[in-house]
Amino acid sequence: MNPLTVEWIEKASADLATAGREMRARRDLNYDAVCFHAQQCVEKLLKAALTECGRDFSRTHDLNHLLDLILAVNPLWDVFRPGFQELVAYAVEYRNPGENSDKEMARTALNTAKAFNAEFFNQYGGEERERSAVKG
Repeated sequence: MNPLTVEWIEKASADLATAGREMRARRDLNYDAVCFHAQQCVEKLLKAALTECGRDFSRTHDLNHLLDLILAVNPLWDVFRPGFQELVAYAVEYRNPGENSDKEMARTALNTAKAFNAEFFNQYGGEERERSAVKG
């Protein structure tokens, strides 16, 4: 596997672990952080897939754009588009005043990231790597 792909995967795994830990917090739970890290996980996994396939991409948080770039290689991933559309706003808008996520939004975001994480590792890394990615 391309070393840069591995770096993207490690960063995505860290984001997923952070989102999971925050969702399990008993006090001072930050739903915005769960949503942000879920979005970041998906973004980095898409960038990992693009890197591994040798496809160029620009610096962006737009999951739909990244998904469009990888569909030539992984056309079945289009099934994730509705969930990704929900995650897009969490990259920027929900990190600033005026927008706040809630428990249901955070749960949905985390579930979307977990589902895509499982699919990514099914295709690129197998079950063993997936298990290590969701620890925490």
